[in-house]
Formats: sequence, structure tokens, C-alpha cells
Amino acid sequence: MKNYSNNKNPRFKIGPVMQKALLLLEGGLVLGLTRRPDSYFKILKKISKEWRKISERALKNAIRKLYQSKLIGCKENKDGTVSMILTDAGKKKIIKFNLDFMEIKKPKQWDRLWRLVIFDIPEKKRQGRRALAEKLKELGFYPVQKSVFIHPYECQDEINFITEIFNLRPYTRLFTVKETDIELDLKTRFKL
Repeated sequence: MKNYSNNKNPRFKIGPVMQKALLLLEGGLVLGLTRRPDSYFKILKKISKEWRKISERALKNAIRKLYQSKLIGCKENKDGTVSMILTDAGKKKIIKFNLDFMEIKKPKQWDRLWRLVIFDIPEKKRQGRRALAEKLKELGFYPVQKSVFIHPYECQDEINFITEIFNLRPYTRLFTVKETDIELDLKTRFKL
């Protein structure tokens, strides 16, 4: 797990427990915005899994440090309780963590479909274009051409997230295709 420096204090490092605490706070935020029951239960399952991995003492230390670093804040509720909230800086860190830990899940059985990501990104957004290509390679996509990448598993959510983060949605397309003329090579590359 990587450590990230806080902009205001170069000596401040975000350790694994603080990263999990931030992600747990994000989970709570997402739960509040989710209206679909299936998404609600997926989020709860992930939160509960991570929660069990954190000791109470480590969590208290992490929350104190996150508060000191201004990645989280406190809000007093009308009933006298206090809620922890993510600051804008905390939200930016979470997006970075999500990108760092993103992976495409391999299903038990391949559906025999290919996911093709195609992009035509203008030169003024070349940094985003490079970042997108690097992230696709990191996720296991195979570059068919300079701006065409292919993968055998479902990845629509991941591609949507990446294109939103890099602000490249208008320039990126995702296709699901049944066959390709390089299928034998791809099956070998992806060990299918």
C-alpha cells in the first residue's frame, strides 16, 4: 500500500489504516446517496469486510491524524451526536486510492465476449490520454493499437469511473464484441 504526502505537511504520511478509514467514510457517503438495494448491500458487504480488519486503537489513531491533516472534519448533529465528514481534500485522496486499488474481477466462467475500449483524445488533453492508456495497461488490457485496448471481462463500471476521473468521457467508447480476427492470440495472452 502506498503512502501519500499531505500537501500542507510534507512529513505527514497516510498509512494503510488511515486509507481504510477514509474509504470507510466514503462508503458511508455512498450509502447515503444510493437508492438501489443491490448496490446498497454490495457497499455494506465491502465496508463490513474492511471494518473487521482494523483494530479499535489503530482506527482511533487514524481518525485523529486524519482530522489533524484536515482530510476529515466534524459536524455536530441536532441530536447532540457528532458526525465525521470528508473534506474536499479527503475526497480527492479517496479518488486516488480507488484508482490505485482498482482491478477487474475475473469471473468463474468467461462469457466469451470481448470488451474493446477505443479513444480519440485531442492533443490538448494528452496527459489524460497517457494516464488512460497507462491505467488500461495496469488493469490488464491488451493494446491492439495505440488507442484501442481489449479485455475479456466485464469492466463497464471501471471504464466509466476512469473516464470520469480523467474527464475523458466524450472521447472514449466501450464496445462489447463477440469475435475478433485476433481471438486465438488474445485467448493465449489472457490464458482463456
